[in-house]
Amino acid sequence: MIAEGLKAPAFALPDETGTTVRLADLKGRRVVLWFYVRDDTPG
Repeated sequence: MIAEGLKAPAFALPDETGTTVRLADLKGRRVVLWFYVRDDTPG
């Protein structure tokens, strides 16, 4: 787990179109990371 206020580690994930987005590609821009803890799961 990353503590609040620390920098996020380098990562890459596919966007909604399947294009890979790397955190490094967004350097210098404001970024909001949103994680669905239980997306598509019951409960």
